[in-house]
Amino acid sequence: MELLLNFVLLIVGFVLLVKGADFFVDGASSVAKMLKVPSLIIGLTIVAMGTSLPETSVSVSAALANKNELAIANAVGSNIFNLMVVCGVCAVLCPLVVQKSTLLKEYPMSVGAAALLLVFGLTGMLVGHIEGGILLACFVVFLLWMIFSALKARKQSADSAAEEDQKILPVWKCILFIIGGAAAIVFGGNFVVDSASFIALTFGMSENLVGLTIVAFGTSLPELVTSAVAAKKKEVDMALGNVIGSNNFNILMVLGISGAISPMTFTTENAVDLAVLIGFSALVWLFCIFKQRLERWQGGVMLALYTGYVAYACMR
Repeated sequence: MELLLNFVLLIVGFVLLVKGADFFVDGASSVAKMLKVPSLIIGLTIVAMGTSLPETSVSVSAALANKNELAIANAVGSNIFNLMVVCGVCAVLCPLVVQKSTLLKEYPMSVGAAALLLVFGLTGMLVGHIEGGILLACFVVFLLWMIFSALKARKQSADSAAEEDQKILPVWKCILFIIGGAAAIVFGGNFVVDSASFIALTFGMSENLVGLTIVAFGTSLPELVTSAVAAKKKEVDMALGNVIGSNNFNILMVLGISGAISPMTFTTENAVDLAVLIGFSALVWLFCIFKQRLERWQGGVMLALYTGYVAYACMR
């Protein structure tokens, strides 16, 4: 009976994720058009914050309970998934056009955040209160930069009379779609993770393997579904912005708060995973820099590389 209930919750979770992402993207894109702010900026901030809610709640709760030993691994693993699987799936669904300014500004900042975390970890094999505070300070700088960019973009488009193809939703409906969509994404992700973990353990999978695969996948489902929906709706800037923004949120905000509350142990495996993240980031940057575009075949390569990484993580 309990097994059947978890299968039902698994289906309900996926429905909440898909419909929640649909409403969330519609609300966020309408806000972008209403405020004359580029979809990329909305993706880097509002959408990224919404889809990073599961990682934030889990990590902060663990830090408050002094049980955040796996916080770094979870954040880094989620970032690798976001970059290789979320961007890979979006590229396969609809080739992603990448703005050159994104490759020269926002994207390098996400790589720099990973490099900073690697330096912090290798210098003392611990990410403590001071390092957490520095990460949070970097996050504040990132947010201020995004606000400045949004104001600049709004000023530049203030006199524009270009018509929008998509109908802008009323303000109340935008708020309802964003808040309701975010809630559905969070609850749907929790249902999927909990029920899938129970089903996997029931059929004999080890807890370690469940953590490396199902839980990592489940906590990143909001990013995957939201970006995939955005890509299908031709909001490619929002899809990419969601990935870059979520990766910055995971390291600078989530780990910053966790480290400031309770020091996090840094392991050799964390260093390897961060090196993999930086290497994958360099590869994706090379894919995009020449044509400012991520093609379908490149998305396929990214998915294949992620599969290889998961196989390695399971065997080590």
